[in-house]
Amino acid sequence: METALDAVALRSRLETLASREGICQWDLGAACSTDTSVQVDRGEAKQLKGAQRRSITLRVWNEAGLVGITSTSDLSDEGLSKALLGAHEASAFGNHAETPAFSPLATAPLAVLDQPLHEQRSILELLDTLKEAERDLIGRHNAIATVPYNGLAQRSSERIYLNSDGACRQQQLTTASLYLYARAEETGRKPRSSGAVRMAYGAGDLDIAGCIQEAAERTIAHLNYAPIRTGHYTCVFSPEAFLDLIGAFSSLFNARAILDGISLSHRDSIGEQLAVPFLSIHDNGLHPGNIGASAFDGEGTPTARLSLLEGGMLRNFLHSEATARAFGVAPTGHAGLGAKVSVGPDWFEIGPTAGVSGGEQGLDRFASSGHSAGGEQGLVVIDSLSALHAGVKASQGSFSLPFDGWLLRHGEQQSIESATVAGDIRQLLQGIIGFEGQAKITPDGLCPWVWVDNLSITGEA
Repeated sequence: METALDAVALRSRLETLASREGICQWDLGAACSTDTSVQVDRGEAKQLKGAQRRSITLRVWNEAGLVGITSTSDLSDEGLSKALLGAHEASAFGNHAETPAFSPLATAPLAVLDQPLHEQRSILELLDTLKEAERDLIGRHNAIATVPYNGLAQRSSERIYLNSDGACRQQQLTTASLYLYARAEETGRKPRSSGAVRMAYGAGDLDIAGCIQEAAERTIAHLNYAPIRTGHYTCVFSPEAFLDLIGAFSSLFNARAILDGISLSHRDSIGEQLAVPFLSIHDNGLHPGNIGASAFDGEGTPTARLSLLEGGMLRNFLHSEATARAFGVAPTGHAGLGAKVSVGPDWFEIGPTAGVSGGEQGLDRFASSGHSAGGEQGLVVIDSLSALHAGVKASQGSFSLPFDGWLLRHGEQQSIESATVAGDIRQLLQGIIGFEGQAKITPDGLCPWVWVDNLSITGEA
């Protein structure tokens, strides 16, 4: 992949332009990408897209320490000069309560990531690959008539962070993704759908066969459906579903959310027992399974593995420079870039705490479906959650979410027609009874199947 931006040359030009305008303190975050994607519909091209994007955010501090910010896509000397002047003028209206500074780790060494760069494939080659994948998936079962949601995409991207104190970060990356979501219909029955996703550093490395197989198996498994009685059940969350739920409540670990008063945690929560003693959660954007990992955040702070829960106890919060300064700790590498800097997680690792008894792996949801684990009413397997944007009240801890899944009872598996799972995230974390199987790598993190006791399931009246 050709380098779109030269960080060293850009920093030199900015230094010259800032000095000419009398600006002493500034920083810049830039990202550029070339994206290609295709979608198909029953063997025909539905959408072919190509785009080149470039975004540059520039911040300037005035003599009073207030910050002004501007955006541009013009990297000429004239464009950068206008952006510097615009940000400097905007700094006069800066918020006295929000005064970000440079991260003290913006020049610290970065981890070396193994991220091979791939040549981008032609859009017609992507189209042929996706057509074949759709044809293969439809052929897996007579009931699978269409694959209404699908996409094959590739991206070549680059990120830069520079500041007037000498920071000069740059990272190049290529990624590819495949998404297949099948729809199955049988006479007199409701349509059933499910899907799978795969990611890689290049389109040629995508596990297309595995994606087709998973999408087919999950869709077919939902054909034999029946209603479920409302009640309280032992539930088993798939890795994807549990990661979605933890992500929806990530404000528990977010220092920015705590300072803004929209988190269940507070400044003194470190050390509290938030979950069962055998649960650990880490944020590890550097994990080899994280396709698209960033070596640094929006402020230039290196990405690193961070313990959030260890033995069920809250150990750390996610921080930017500003929140870290407010808490008297070091930045953790989870910041965006702005006048008021955002904070967010990278990639979760969830599993049992090493050396702590309880919640051992090896639980068998099929063998236990109608016995000790699920009781006479059975065991609910939650495959995927829906409506996370509407069904989660993160600042209150409550959730009520539609899900796709199965009821396991007396050794038999039956898809659930429609149901919602509801509860409180704090009670759920205290209600975990174990893990099953090896942790699975997903686009959002690493997680095994998670067993939770006594969750409210609403099905038929």
